[in-house]
Amino acid sequence: MSFNFGIFTLSRGLVPAIAIAGYLLGGHSYAAGASLTLNQALQQAQANNPEMAAANWQVDISQAERRQAGLIPNPELSWEVEDTRSDTRTTTVQLTQPLELGGQRGARVEVAEWGMDIAALGVEQYRNALRAEVIQAFYGSLQAGMRVELANQSREIAQRALTIAEGRVKAGKVSPIELTRAQVQLAELELEASRARKDQNLANATLQLVLGEDGNARLQPEGDATQLPVVPSTPSLLMALSRSAELRSAKSSIEQQEASFELEKAQRIPNLNVSLGSQYSAADRERVNVVGLSMPLPLFNRNQGNILAAARRADQSRDLRNATELRLRNEIQAAAEQWLMAKAEIEAFESTILPYAQNAVDKTARGFELGKFAFLDVLDAQRTLIQSRAKYIQALTEATASWVQLERILGDLSAIK
Repeated sequence: MSFNFGIFTLSRGLVPAIAIAGYLLGGHSYAAGASLTLNQALQQAQANNPEMAAANWQVDISQAERRQAGLIPNPELSWEVEDTRSDTRTTTVQLTQPLELGGQRGARVEVAEWGMDIAALGVEQYRNALRAEVIQAFYGSLQAGMRVELANQSREIAQRALTIAEGRVKAGKVSPIELTRAQVQLAELELEASRARKDQNLANATLQLVLGEDGNARLQPEGDATQLPVVPSTPSLLMALSRSAELRSAKSSIEQQEASFELEKAQRIPNLNVSLGSQYSAADRERVNVVGLSMPLPLFNRNQGNILAAARRADQSRDLRNATELRLRNEIQAAAEQWLMAKAEIEAFESTILPYAQNAVDKTARGFELGKFAFLDVLDAQRTLIQSRAKYIQALTEATASWVQLERILGDLSAIK
């Protein structure tokens, strides 16, 4: 299908989105340079981001805690003297080994192992969050560059309109007030271009921060700000929720709290202390072996409070898991809906709104030169094109934001079928 707009023809079925964007925006590319692609930015952030490095240490910490949980209690060496007189004193040397009963060591190890799983999932969560931040910052920089380019093009359009107005005023065909209007519009677009450049500098600084770069580094993101990925359908996204790191971590927290509950129950049983030693009597000049057993009597403290607290923490973790699933499900649905709305707006701008607005500017400018249109018609057409371009960038920004939110929850969306 083709659409005719007077001075140009747009074939919707044959022209890809990138070509459409380049065409609509004056044939310019929005690549900021050839030095940093999105994949390179993701790899650099993984390697350089200090918070990511700090998150990775948590895995080592949890492994050390697992190692400590598996250790048995140390034996106790004691030396005792009865009677300080050398001829009658009795000296006892004894070694006491506590024996953990009731499966305390195994329960303690299980708690630590679930801690290792939670630590690994925490790193995965942070990796997804960092990936989302990099994508947001990278596309934010590209879209900021796109806004600068559009502002410059809009300024060029206003400059051409000003030139035309000056010629018509000199020829005495229009009032000088038309020239003043053109000058006012050009001044407004000069300010917009200045704001766009400041926003671009801020976006580049944000990208530097996410990548762990020095603030003085010169980053040149390479890519097309209009090239967005294919986001899976909402049912596919919701089916993938069970594989999300945050929900899996919430499930692991339940298992860890259940293991903690079992550990507290095991600790109701006191340790058995086994003693072996030797006793020497100076008065009898004899050495005898000493064997002993000891155990606290659980008459008052049977760990009741800790058992009850562990049971309530397990109940709490189940409710938190349900709350997490509900929240993530709502966030996925909202982000998917925002994506669909923004995508529809982008397609409408690319296929209809921007081509018509550009055509209106071209036709009114030529008509004004020929005396067929008033200069207000030219200004109105230019204002419509400029506003449409700004809304187009806003739609791109909203689509990127929804994409980033889904990446933050589910990780790489390309892995979801």
